[in-house]
Amino acid sequence: MRRLRVIKGWKDLPQGDRGAAVAMGSFDGVHRGHQQVIALAAKAAGELGCPLGVITFDPHPRVYFRPEEPAFHLMKPDQQARALEALGVDVLYVLPFSPEFAHLTDREFAAEVLHKGLGARHVAVGFDITFGWGRTGSPATMQAYGEEMGFGVSVAEAVADGGGEKYSSTAVREALRGGRPADAAAILGRPFAIEGAVQRGRQLGRKLGFPTANVALGHYVIPRFGVYATRTRLPDGREVPGVANIGINPTIEGTRAPLLEVWLFDFDEDIYDQVIETDLVAFLRPEAKFDSVEIMTEQVMKDAKAARALLLPELE
Repeated sequence: MRRLRVIKGWKDLPQGDRGAAVAMGSFDGVHRGHQQVIALAAKAAGELGCPLGVITFDPHPRVYFRPEEPAFHLMKPDQQARALEALGVDVLYVLPFSPEFAHLTDREFAAEVLHKGLGARHVAVGFDITFGWGRTGSPATMQAYGEEMGFGVSVAEAVADGGGEKYSSTAVREALRGGRPADAAAILGRPFAIEGAVQRGRQLGRKLGFPTANVALGHYVIPRFGVYATRTRLPDGREVPGVANIGINPTIEGTRAPLLEVWLFDFDEDIYDQVIETDLVAFLRPEAKFDSVEIMTEQVMKDAKAARALLLPELE
């Protein structure tokens, strides 16, 4: 598989970093709808004999314009890069969403960024794309700029499930907040996954017989608090089934930020400070406050049995 190159910025790029057929969007989640936009860019790249690129933004425009809103990301940058690489993308252009960039008109964006800066030979966009100051740019204006400036333009149609619901990042977030990871996975084309470094905690779980690897949620959308059947990828590529709680663990005193606390089955290695990635496979139950640690432990063992039955049915 070709290795993805990440290029930050659009000014004064060497000729070797210009001239791609690009898909443009935030691509948070790289879901099935996003994949259709990238497929159009890939088709053009093949016809033109040029690299396949993706344009995205840092920070996400929503963070720039509405910083007070709750966390909503579906991916960290490394996860996004891996997903794009798996789709055959050659180059990822990460454009800094600065005040200067935010105030570019739609024409200035097309002329200065796409045409002059990136030298784009083709631009693929979604049917609902907006761009430029005041969000005045649209698929139609992009097509007009392409004709004027000499780059091709293709527009992806909406992609929907069997029930007619459009695939979108918003729908993924709604599914996760509703405790429906399977619905989120159907839109994404893979399970939603939380990636992060394993924190050092109080090691209470280890003392109670279920050692957990704890990962901060950071800027991820916060799924419904509760218990999930999971699969976790370790840095060496191993995948370990488990059961996880997402929430604040109200049985244990002390206010905390929400955490992913995952018990990796049949695993006893020191992975503190290592980066792991945990798929949410199935929602088992809402988070609960128990009358005692003993009752909580009893329920955790029941949760583990339920998770094993889902993930490792041949052993049950």
